[in-house]
Amino acid sequence: MKRFLIALLGISLSLTLALFYSSLKADARSTTQSTAATVAQSSAQVVPTPKSPDLEIVGTSVRYLKDADLLIFEQTVKGTAGKTLPQPKGSVDGAPVLGYVFPTTLKPEDAGFGKVEGILALAVTSHPDFDDTPLWDENNNSNYTDDGIIFHSHWVVLVKDDRVPGSLSVKQFNKTDKTVVLPPTNPGMPMYFDSPGFPVLLKGNKLSVLVPAQRIQSQTKFKFDGVVAYMQVNATNKNLPMVGVYQAYSVSSEDLSLPYSVQPQ
Repeated sequence: MKRFLIALLGISLSLTLALFYSSLKADARSTTQSTAATVAQSSAQVVPTPKSPDLEIVGTSVRYLKDADLLIFEQTVKGTAGKTLPQPKGSVDGAPVLGYVFPTTLKPEDAGFGKVEGILALAVTSHPDFDDTPLWDENNNSNYTDDGIIFHSHWVVLVKDDRVPGSLSVKQFNKTDKTVVLPPTNPGMPMYFDSPGFPVLLKGNKLSVLVPAQRIQSQTKFKFDGVVAYMQVNATNKNLPMVGVYQAYSVSSEDLSLPYSVQPQ
């Protein structure tokens, strides 16, 4: 009888493990298929700005001018910096965003956000369908709501996101979360996203952003990289991020390893 009970217990355990393993495989297939379906869905709705030498990086640098206590973020491209612009969608939902981006090793807290996980990046963007810099008048026409197409500066916190082809999105939060801390210059969106108003200079093949060191807790020693990317706004599909990266035209380091250091002058 004892041997019979042990054998019966063994058969029962084997069946349980087999069912559990089958369930795990089914869940894994379901998750993989779900992610693949979401990426396919997001890609089907996206028509990125065509590739251009204006979007191909040949150099990325950050210089620190000690006498002025000023950081100058720069990207040089094969073509003309800022010449290529995204075509308007006609609505915020699905609106294209073209960006020259500097991912950094700075902490989100350095730019005025709360303590959160993610990559703090300085992004210089153009998007003709909306304006997200209510404090700044980039085209100097005394209208603060009509210059989204003019390249302008943002701080964003980026996180890994497999729902979009570029595998990155701007970190979001729940509007009801009272613990979220944003810089006072944020435009009021439920994302870790700021509109600091740093001047953007476009001259020939060079883009420059002027950032007072005092605005990032006087941090002048950090690593960074350079990326030119196509992003898109989503205002209706809960399965996709509000702002996701859909195509990277060029990456300065080629592998987004953030290998570059600030050069003091």
